[in-house]
Amino acid sequence: MRPPRALLTTALAALLMIPLAAAQAGPSEPAPPTVVPLESSPRSGVLLESGPPTVVPLGIPLSDLLLIGGTVAPGPDAGKAAIWNVSTGKPGYLNAIDPATGATLISAPLPGADSGYAVTATPDGSIYAGTYINGHLYRWRPGSGNTVEDLGQAIPGESYIWRTASDELGNVYGGTYPNGKVFRYEAATGTVRDYGQVVPGQPYVRSIEYANGKVYAGTHPDAHLAELDPVSGAVTEIPTPPGVADIKNLTVHDLNARDGRLYARYGSAYPGRLFVFDLTTRTWVDEIPAAHGLDVSPAGDQGEIYLIQQSELKRYDPATKTLTGTGLTFTGRIQNTRSFGWAELGLPDYPGKSVVGTLWRGELFRYNPQTGKSSIIQAQVRREPIDIVSVAGGKQSAYVGGYLNGGVSVVDPVTGATIFNRFSQTEAILEASDGRVWLGTYPEARLYSWDPSQPWSSPEYSPGPPGTPDNPKLHANLKTELQMRARALVEVDGKIAVGTVPEGDRLGGALVIHDPTTGTTQTFRNVVQDQSVFGLAADRNIVYGGTSITGGLATTPPTRTEGTVFAWDVRHSRKLWETPIAGAGTVRSVALGPDGLLWGVAGKTIFAVDTLRGRLKRRFDVGTTNTGGDIVATRDALYAGIDGNRIYKLAPWQRTTPPVFVTHPNNRLAVRGNSQLLITTGPHLFTVRLNR
Repeated sequence: MRPPRALLTTALAALLMIPLAAAQAGPSEPAPPTVVPLESSPRSGVLLESGPPTVVPLGIPLSDLLLIGGTVAPGPDAGKAAIWNVSTGKPGYLNAIDPATGATLISAPLPGADSGYAVTATPDGSIYAGTYINGHLYRWRPGSGNTVEDLGQAIPGESYIWRTASDELGNVYGGTYPNGKVFRYEAATGTVRDYGQVVPGQPYVRSIEYANGKVYAGTHPDAHLAELDPVSGAVTEIPTPPGVADIKNLTVHDLNARDGRLYARYGSAYPGRLFVFDLTTRTWVDEIPAAHGLDVSPAGDQGEIYLIQQSELKRYDPATKTLTGTGLTFTGRIQNTRSFGWAELGLPDYPGKSVVGTLWRGELFRYNPQTGKSSIIQAQVRREPIDIVSVAGGKQSAYVGGYLNGGVSVVDPVTGATIFNRFSQTEAILEASDGRVWLGTYPEARLYSWDPSQPWSSPEYSPGPPGTPDNPKLHANLKTELQMRARALVEVDGKIAVGTVPEGDRLGGALVIHDPTTGTTQTFRNVVQDQSVFGLAADRNIVYGGTSITGGLATTPPTRTEGTVFAWDVRHSRKLWETPIAGAGTVRSVALGPDGLLWGVAGKTIFAVDTLRGRLKRRFDVGTTNTGGDIVATRDALYAGIDGNRIYKLAPWQRTTPPVFVTHPNNRLAVRGNSQLLITTGPHLFTVRLNR
């Protein structure tokens, strides 16, 4: 999975800006904007008369289904097995799914929670869900219908509950972020015991399990496996499996206790090494390569375990340590299941108990060991809006990319009509001069090109009919360069420049230059030492960038105190200059203004430098919360988001404090041509007519 949004939000709000005397005057506030429903706005999508800017909603362009936490346990129908999942949304929902039909049996909102990785059943039939970003624990009781109890934040200050497990008494154990704690919720009393940080220096407990009176916790960013005595609170570390040479920047991602053995998968959300630990002999007894995770099934009647390995559901015999294929295969980039168990389906060809589970995108699979029959159907869980993480304007369309659930949508900038394509988390979008659209994604800082005139076909996320060419087409995967997020894109000298953020517990992003003609990719890491590249602009053969002192997961303390802007000569592969912005930890966005200066936003500051030597020319400290946004340019002006709720307009050669153009919540900004400003707020897209 990807790292949580809250991590970057916390890290990017670095040091407060240092005001300049020239920019002390308060901003001028215009009248509030007029917001016009799309269906009642003019055909142009804007109002043309004078007056305050008119903000026109273009709707919610991204929605999909993402199931990232789950279990198989008795459902609401007289104890008949159901597949329990949490679906991502605002709020997230706890869902019970009928494994025979895919129908939704329970759909209970989790107020205040975006989603949850942790779902656990207890012996009394209750279902517990641990969530983020609020770090709450919720409980569904049999007979409560579509309603859950909010048990509150498990530990004050812990915003993520990554996994949960239960013991014989119905007590629930959970692992948290940002302090890597383990807690126990006592069902009988409703009290919580905080065991503290289970491994010193480890901010994540990514996996947790209970077996034989002990709690097992796996950590990140270094892969420690700890055994906790829940009575005394004593912690004993389990030795690293043979063959794992270095636990640094590795994760104990999954843990399952099955019939006296602990199954621990080391790696990430993608296929990794699954190790088997004998809890009696306290030795590692087997290794299963390329296991997809995120769980293995409970043991069957003969002690057999089922798991997804090398894109196939396989039967594992712990006694003989053998794997046997079932013939049920999976495609696409994500082949993980967290709700994995046994159910009686009552269907032809599915006698007795069948193996059932769901994949992250809502596909429900089942396999019957007696007949060998298998099938995959779509679970009938509703789609939820997706927060927009990237936006771009094109000649004819607008484009938006989704956070976490991912996806790319093409939006009609007049009517708001949308075409949604299932895809990865898309952090940057660029329509190039030849009409191709370039996509920068998370994870692995991948770079794709997409021809919107041809059928969409992503073999990783949403394949077209057999024989359809890949579209988008993968050009670069920067995992080998230790990069995780393709954060910014710009076209320069016929090439595509990418600004990236490193993976995991690291500092040092990269400037990447991809040549579409030759297919070659050059990576220049640490263009600004130990800083990530957050924003890009370009003119002729020069790339200009804005950087951040933060790293991939903000778990490594920065070595620098100020973000910078820089210039890079693409033809000669050399840095021309670098300029720190005093007091600013992150320069989030940069743009070339109509005055020839390079403008940027850093926290609560809007600034400009000359492009020849990077000398500071303008600075306006207009924000109050240090929440910087995007800056975009037309041929006539620049527009900058500040504090998440105001957009300033800067005229060429601006020397006095700029006026507020519009007061409106904004996460990302883009322009389409010189006449349309695009604004995102959560999952919503808005537009404002420029040059009215």
